[in-house]
Amino acid sequence: MSKTAVFLADGFEEIEALTVTDLLRREHIETLLVSVSGEKVAKGSHGINVETDTAIGDLDFDSLDMLILPGGKLGTDNLLACKLLEEKIREFKQEGKYLAAICAAPSVLGLHGVLNGVKACCYPGFEDKLLGAEIVTDKCAVMDGTIISGRVL
Repeated sequence: MSKTAVFLADGFEEIEALTVTDLLRREHIETLLVSVSGEKVAKGSHGINVETDTAIGDLDFDSLDMLILPGGKLGTDNLLACKLLEEKIREFKQEGKYLAAICAAPSVLGLHGVLNGVKACCYPGFEDKLLGAEIVTDKCAVMDGTIISGRVL
């Protein structure tokens, strides 16, 4: 993997977005913070505002190897509402590119229909939104093909 994007919607869970970004950048994997609202700054669920690298409308999706969705209840709802992100999630799934989602955000993948027949996990209480998935509840992270999901145990 050479280039990833972490999508930030107002209400995102800061630790899920920033820890992933930090770890990937430490491994010299180009990782962009992408605003789904078009605003330069995304507002985290705990009052931490983060300046993004680009807006979703300006992103070159063809250059990416992976899309990453951090959770946070409001952030997840805002990711779910982004039509361009929905389109790109489906394209990535169809093209066999990597998709990752953390905590509540795997529900976005389920509600967009890309988890059919895939093992996945999520924050407890969101399992009904993992449409078509084989739900895993005893692991904190699951990788099935090109889909990676994570949760709190």
